[in-house]
Amino acid sequence: MAQTNRVLRVLIATDTYPPDVNGAGYFTHRLAEGLAGRGHRVHVVCPSDLGDPYVTANGGVTEHRLRSAPIPLQESMRMAVPLGIGGHTARLVARLDPDVVHVQSHFTVSRTALRRARAVGVPVVFTNHFMPDNLYAHAHLPQGVHSVAGSVAWRDMVRVAGAADHVTTPTPRAARLLREKGFARAVEAISCGIDLERFHPREGERAAARARFGLPDRDTVVFVGRLDVEKRIDDTIRALARVVSERDAQLVLAGTGQREQELRALAAGLGIADRVRFLGFVPDEDLPLVYAAGDVFAIASVAELQSIATLEAMSTGLPVVAADAMALPHLVEEGRNGFLFPAGDVAALAEHLLTVLGPDDRRRAMGTASREIALRHDQRRSLERFEAVYTSLGAAVPAPVRVERVIAA
Repeated sequence: MAQTNRVLRVLIATDTYPPDVNGAGYFTHRLAEGLAGRGHRVHVVCPSDLGDPYVTANGGVTEHRLRSAPIPLQESMRMAVPLGIGGHTARLVARLDPDVVHVQSHFTVSRTALRRARAVGVPVVFTNHFMPDNLYAHAHLPQGVHSVAGSVAWRDMVRVAGAADHVTTPTPRAARLLREKGFARAVEAISCGIDLERFHPREGERAAARARFGLPDRDTVVFVGRLDVEKRIDDTIRALARVVSERDAQLVLAGTGQREQELRALAAGLGIADRVRFLGFVPDEDLPLVYAAGDVFAIASVAELQSIATLEAMSTGLPVVAADAMALPHLVEEGRNGFLFPAGDVAALAEHLLTVLGPDDRRRAMGTASREIALRHDQRRSLERFEAVYTSLGAAVPAPVRVERVIAA
């Protein structure tokens, strides 16, 4: 693929970054590494994973870690301490003199970087990964306030995004959602992308992969992601209880989250504790083997703007059974690489899993189709598009603007 001849100075601002485990953090990390791998000078400003601020060179990416504190009720993540962020970010923008600032959310670090960049005429790209469903789970908000909290959060996000020069989101469905929530300008859909070389078909490695994780050699349904409310893994466990009455099957869950103990109790209550295997956190280098151990990927979530894990599974050659919700339908061609089921319909989920776990030749054909669809999401193509966006914005740097009245402090 073509690559820009211009070396770009890119400052990425994000409120979540590894070791955080979530889709937005994962995408941002791969974006930073991918741009650096293509010869650009990449800096990331994000919360410190240790609490105290520090700067480190991680491969070709320089990380500027801001002082942070634990997020209440969310032990696995930290947030930047607001005091001092404005001055720190302003000095960083002045010193680095970036061609573009790419912010990944409307939260504290990102909105501060957006404000400081626009104040000195540096163009800004805004990528939205936000869904209120994630906020509800992390903040432990009661069901009764979800609607009001969601409306407030969307208005805030739309207001912040409105100050950026170019707005992107991972899928056409996610772009349409932004417009439905009141964002009046153009939104470009740019796929998060997938490393097609790292995640590739490994059917011949299935037995070894299962042995690696201590899994019995039986039909295997896989899910990779956080074990949190919005992922609706309880639906998949209930569906498995129906599946095991007809097939020798198991569900493998790779990830950690707030609902793990609740999900273990559910499996035990359904009498299938031995058929639901919790792998916990799986190091990034071992992640391709989780997919290799599976026969089908199942995802019941209703809050996916794209789902990197589903793309990884497809790239590995797994059929997909997914909830017909948000952006997941963009990844499933009904009957070709898998099936969609109405969100919350456990019986339909179980029926589709039984269909996919049927004849080997049908499962293999669906897996081949998944790989073909995943080829459309080559991360090199995504990186190339972001390069083009950065370059086009740099060609016409906007005049400094005041955005204090546009963006809430």
